[in-house]
Amino acid sequence: MIRVLLAEDQAMVRGALAALLALEGDLQVVAQAQDGEEAWRLLQELRPEVLIADIEMPKLGGLELAQRVRARQLPVRIIILTTFGRSAYLRRALELEVEGYVLKDQPAAELAQAVRRVMRGERVIASGLALKAWQPEPLSERELALLRLVAEGKTTAEIARHQGLSEGTVRNYLSELFARLGVHSRWEAVRLAQDQGWI
Repeated sequence: MIRVLLAEDQAMVRGALAALLALEGDLQVVAQAQDGEEAWRLLQELRPEVLIADIEMPKLGGLELAQRVRARQLPVRIIILTTFGRSAYLRRALELEVEGYVLKDQPAAELAQAVRRVMRGERVIASGLALKAWQPEPLSERELALLRLVAEGKTTAEIARHQGLSEGTVRNYLSELFARLGVHSRWEAVRLAQDQGWI
């Protein structure tokens, strides 16, 4: 029997997934968590063999949860369950050595099969997504760093100090970046970057 912890913030989705997995004779959902912090507590308490975690949850998202699991070297295989097939998210998951990356619109039988496959030591990535991991980021590391600081609400002066640049240089970088992204404000740039999974 493979012991599974299911972490998903939407109650209806969580209940449906748990019910579907329970129909599998070799899988046991030992607990359900409604957010990442609850999942973290249950992971340490119950020591399941597989964690299925939504990528976006309150308090702690699936990738942040995976990072914490890896830092503590907990012996659990991780499957990220998501509606997002974005290359940046997938790359982060692969960097964290997540064993599975599965889309929510796949049939339930494929999720059960993914659990079995990761238990056999395989890595499971939703069909059609593997090539996305190798697509280049559209933004440079400096541009991503600037956008992260903008997302934190930093002023131009604060960004300049943080990056060791002049305020004029920061304004030029941001102006060029906004033009490339086709946006007109900091808020639009941050929203686009977050929607694309770049930051």
